[in-house]
Amino acid sequence: QVQLVESGGGLVQAGGSLRLSCAASGRTFSRYAMGWFRQAPGKERESVAAISQSGGRTYYADSVKGRFTISRDNTKNTVYLQMNILKPEDTAVYNCSAANSIYSGNWRTTRIYDYWGQGTQVTVSS
Repeated sequence: QVQLVESGGGLVQAGGSLRLSCAASGRTFSRYAMGWFRQAPGKERESVAAISQSGGRTYYADSVKGRFTISRDNTKNTVYLQMNILKPEDTAVYNCSAANSIYSGNWRTTRIYDYWGQGTQVTVSS
């Protein structure tokens, strides 16, 4: 069992930055690949980024590539999402999630993720 708790959301102006954190409980954090997803009001949940267990592989949605960076610190049981050059369309609830394994062909698929955090709100004003 893994419990995930996100933090770091808030209100920021367009062009600004935020760093989200997702703290995981338990000693098995390093066994899980981690993902970030987001959902805006009235829209479907969409994948944002994912990272392999060691951090050696990362994946990004085209909409955030070059602006967002996912990273992890297995000594702190934490995964991060650094978000730069934020846009109003980045406004959403952001959730982190844990999966046993990811690769380029499946990281966007929500059903492979077994554990989810409660989410943190990010609001970008224009």
